[in-house]
Amino acid sequence: MCVRLLIIDGRRFLMIKHKIRVVELFAGVGGFRIGLEGASDAFETIWNNQWEPSTQHQDASLVYRARFGLKGHVNKDINLVKTDDIPDHDLLVGGFPCQDYSVAATLSRSGGIEGKKGVLWWQIYRILKEKGEKRPTYLFFENVDRLLNSPAAQRGRDFAIILASLADLGYVVEWRIINAADYGMPQRRRRTYILGYQLDSTVAGKIENMKEWVEYDGVLAHAFPFKSVKGTQSDFVIKGSIQEVSSSFNNGHKDSPFENAGVMIDRHVYTVDAIPVYDGVSQMLGDILVDEDYVPDEFFIPEEELPKWRYEKGAKKINRVSKEGYEYVFSEGGMAFPDYLDKPSRTMITGEGGTSPSRFKHVVQTPSGRYRRLIPIELERLNMFPDNHTYHPDVSSGRRAFLMGNALVCGVVQEIGRFLYQFIFNEAPVSSNPIYKQRNPRPLLTLNLFDTIENELVFNKPKKTYILEPTKRLLVGYVKKDNEEYFLGTEPTKLYYTDSIRKFPSTIALNKLYYFMPYIKGKGVKDIYLIKMLRIGSKNEVYPEASKDMKAPRFVFELEYLESLPEYRKLTLSFQHAFTDTFLGKVLD
Repeated sequence: MCVRLLIIDGRRFLMIKHKIRVVELFAGVGGFRIGLEGASDAFETIWNNQWEPSTQHQDASLVYRARFGLKGHVNKDINLVKTDDIPDHDLLVGGFPCQDYSVAATLSRSGGIEGKKGVLWWQIYRILKEKGEKRPTYLFFENVDRLLNSPAAQRGRDFAIILASLADLGYVVEWRIINAADYGMPQRRRRTYILGYQLDSTVAGKIENMKEWVEYDGVLAHAFPFKSVKGTQSDFVIKGSIQEVSSSFNNGHKDSPFENAGVMIDRHVYTVDAIPVYDGVSQMLGDILVDEDYVPDEFFIPEEELPKWRYEKGAKKINRVSKEGYEYVFSEGGMAFPDYLDKPSRTMITGEGGTSPSRFKHVVQTPSGRYRRLIPIELERLNMFPDNHTYHPDVSSGRRAFLMGNALVCGVVQEIGRFLYQFIFNEAPVSSNPIYKQRNPRPLLTLNLFDTIENELVFNKPKKTYILEPTKRLLVGYVKKDNEEYFLGTEPTKLYYTDSIRKFPSTIALNKLYYFMPYIKGKGVKDIYLIKMLRIGSKNEVYPEASKDMKAPRFVFELEYLESLPEYRKLTLSFQHAFTDTFLGKVLD
């Protein structure tokens, strides 16, 4: 926590604000940082490490420093970083390298946790162990979904080693395999998300029943609801030393004992297969595309090259000979060409960049009929990064694509971060840094890439796939003069604070409100928002040095922009000249 001294009307007040000190390992270009800061201002990254082995040009580190500055950034092999040089912290995060069991390679060829990249798990373990009593209270890791099944010869061994290691260090662990597209995000990207809590932590203290925690009560269950598959529930104990787990866990069994959701306490595991439950708005591949007028010529595919692309994307049966001299038929199914615009994109991989034809690269057809690859801005949007986050004069378009192929989906981290904060502090989180916010670059960078084009390129206001429902209830709220500029801005998420709760009309049924439209004096209403959450808070959340009046409890509407009417419409505000409770259909008519 940090303590601020405020002086109001000559009186002194101590303002205590929650802080969660974060250390970010294998930081890449900062996906964890963007997601956590989008979840709450409480998350403060105090130290981070990014090192790409076997390369002289440290592109990810260049981007990270350009966006977040040099303070606390270490571009050094983590194997050579002393634990004493890492500051004490509350939350350790990281997407520890996963190429050895990536979907780009077959499981039989993967080295698992013993492979070249997999051994980096032991650097996490080393740091936690050497921190001793000062080790972080909370952990948050990301890895590929195959982690739960790796390696092929001993299914689930790698994950069992990780769980046993963390249990021996005093952590409770829960996990979920989450496909971002299942929860409205624009890319089909399945990843394993792992949360750890020290046994004496606030969050661990809330676990009463392992089954109920996984399926209903836990952080991940709240962030990404699901229903369990009947008959897949199981529980077991991971026995033996780490060496014994490594040599004997699940020997002789065809399948991993780990389902895609679960929790582990003191090596006792409860796990179940989860089916996502989501009925919100969604983004599709077509929603993140820029107008073709903004696409550089090199991203369009020459007509004479199209047959090569069609061949790469098509079904194949090819006779091959193995190194041992055995003949076999290699076959693969066909892929959509071009990619569907009305579905979430396929999983992006590190080979997305470059002009050569490839089975895995995304290709879209423009309204003019031409075919093209995705530009870096669009790849960033698929991972829900701010536009041009990876732009740097020393980083090529191909390398920017590589960086996004290695990155995580910031929206998933944001949702998990929101509920982790809520479970720790028993209050709703507040953030002044939504994930789409354009980060201020260092002076050597310029992001004015389209200044010479007359049409306006709208940044950071992502399109959504949804259906407006006229029968849903709409709240129209008056926007005070000093807040008009905020609601006329283009940010896709906003907060609307009412006056004090006692002044809010008691005849408005809060549980029935679905949409919100801000009323601008002299103009009327135009923008339509979805009410994502309604809670109690105060303006002091975002104005910590504000007047005493702003500390009064108010209703807070967390809003997500959907669309705007063609022009402003005048309405009569029914309640205290500040609110109207109606149906969306009445405004749309």
